[in-house]
Amino acid sequence: MREGLLVPAVAAVLVLLTLWEGKGQPPPGMAVLVGSSLCVAMPLLLRRVLPLTGAVLSAVVGLGGLGFLPAWPGMLVTMGTFCAAVYHRERAPGLVLAVCGCWVLVSAVIAGSPVQAFTVTDLVVMGVAPVATGYALRLHRERADQALRVQRAEADRLVAEADRVLAEDRARLARDVHDSVGHHLTAIRMQATAARRVLDGAPPVADRALGTIAELSSSALEEVREMLSTLRDVPAGVGLGEVEQLAERLSGPDRRITVSWSGAAAPVPPAVDHTAYRVVQEALTNVVRHSTAGRVDVRVRRDQEVLVVTVVDDGAGGAVRPGLEGQGIRGMRERVRSVGGTLVVGPGGAGWSVRAELPTGRVG
Repeated sequence: MREGLLVPAVAAVLVLLTLWEGKGQPPPGMAVLVGSSLCVAMPLLLRRVLPLTGAVLSAVVGLGGLGFLPAWPGMLVTMGTFCAAVYHRERAPGLVLAVCGCWVLVSAVIAGSPVQAFTVTDLVVMGVAPVATGYALRLHRERADQALRVQRAEADRLVAEADRVLAEDRARLARDVHDSVGHHLTAIRMQATAARRVLDGAPPVADRALGTIAELSSSALEEVREMLSTLRDVPAGVGLGEVEQLAERLSGPDRRITVSWSGAAAPVPPAVDHTAYRVVQEALTNVVRHSTAGRVDVRVRRDQEVLVVTVVDDGAGGAVRPGLEGQGIRGMRERVRSVGGTLVVGPGGAGWSVRAELPTGRVG
């Protein structure tokens, strides 16, 4: 709806500005004024899909309008299209600047201005300013998007840390219940069974009561064991299937993250799958927060009895990066150790490397 109203709204503003410049008197070519205003505004519809093409079309129409409408402010719309071209076109801003400069010089010739004076003043205002403004707006947008991706990654890390703490609490509770309640239920069952053997020939009521105690304690022990098994088997949640989505979220214009897979296409235990994802998540978060790397490679290899996850970037290697050996790395080590794996973090290749080897059991 807004896109459909953009062209007539801009054309109406151009017509009103032209009338205002002419003291409210309509020019002789009113139809030419309206048509030129609509034509110079129509390329705005192309600013997202074909930004530079739209700017060139607007410039051509604007140059044509200068020959018939000297007081027509159509060049303002063309300046806006060049600003939008730099904003929406991520590559080669210099090309947009060169095209915009040529448009300014040609418009000076058509308007009859001295080229020497025009290049000093209007070239900066009409040629450089729109391109610089669009480029500044695009940088602001990219930084905001990058900050949002970092915030999301940090939120995911905090959720992962909360899941780990919750899993540890549940495991500790399961151990405590097993050691305490399980022990007492087992003792009750053994004592009731032993009493029945010692009191062989006792009244039927006593024998039946002891038998009931033994059966109930046995049933309660089995139920406790089932509940403890459920308590320990905490759902793993996300796994390696979400790694590519994670890489896409953290990728940006200045950072490319690729994911490659190799080895046997066999399922892995849920705990290992979840741990592998969290290792990749923490490693990529550290790259985004502490590194200026432009390329990051995530490699997942499934061997016979081990899953190898490697995250390598092309940033500066060498000493440990500030803040890297913090809670995140310790959390990764604890997760990897909990499934019997090993973790190596440090310089590798051209930059930094995180490598986790997680046992999975034999394929097949």
